[in-house]
Amino acid sequence: MQTFKNHTQYYPLHHFVITPLTLIYFFWTLNNLFTAIGSRIHITQQLYHLCGAVILLILPLLARIYALKNQDRIIRLEVRQRYFELTGKSFRENENKLRLSQIIALRFAGDNEFLPLMEKAINEGMRSKSIKQSIENW
Repeated sequence: MQTFKNHTQYYPLHHFVITPLTLIYFFWTLNNLFTAIGSRIHITQQLYHLCGAVILLILPLLARIYALKNQDRIIRLEVRQRYFELTGKSFRENENKLRLSQIIALRFAGDNEFLPLMEKAINEGMRSKSIKQSIENW
């Protein structure tokens, strides 16, 4: 059962393997470049390795950003559909009054809590964490 305490997830391969390894490789390559500059040997080769390290560092970050943007779009569509099913009205007017983080937090609310919590979030400018903490039925 999902709750406020367990709703975030870590992806071990991404968070604990790929990202740390790319960071280690990047800093190791930087160290090798500075060593090469100090000794004036193989500087071009170390610059080449640094370019590769930068590319490898950016790739997992870009992949994560693209996945999160896609997830955000899906959540918006889900909340729009849910609002329409509960009210028979378009969500557009209320959507413009809410930040994306608030919409994402409202997604976790049960049907009986969704509309009142949305109104409270709009009227009081609740932060996403407060919205999630207010949810009783995940």
